[in-house]
Amino acid sequence: MKYTIPLKQNHEFRRLYSKGKSAVSPYFVIYCRRTGRAVNRLGITTGVKLGNAVKRNRARRRIRELYRTHEQKVSAGYDIVIVARTRVIFGRYSELERSFYQQMKKLGLISSKGDKPQ
Repeated sequence: MKYTIPLKQNHEFRRLYSKGKSAVSPYFVIYCRRTGRAVNRLGITTGVKLGNAVKRNRARRRIRELYRTHEQKVSAGYDIVIVARTRVIFGRYSELERSFYQQMKKLGLISSKGDKPQ
């Protein structure tokens, strides 16, 4: 992830949950908030409900890859938190990608001019 740095502080996650915009899908919830930075900051949350550590790490890897493939299209200057839901483990990657793209577009993070995923 070339243009993104990790979001790690608990108070930053809580600020996004309370003051950020959100978009919900069966696979994940995306929270975002505009910042004055030149880069994006990304946080990924996977709860214990998803399963054991192997399943949670797999969900994180899938979400990180989704973000990485669309990173060029994402506008700069946002804090983004993606909360994984249980379906993210079992969903097809193409469905996850479509849902991710739609939610990012709904939040205004991806311009409507960008190419749609196949």
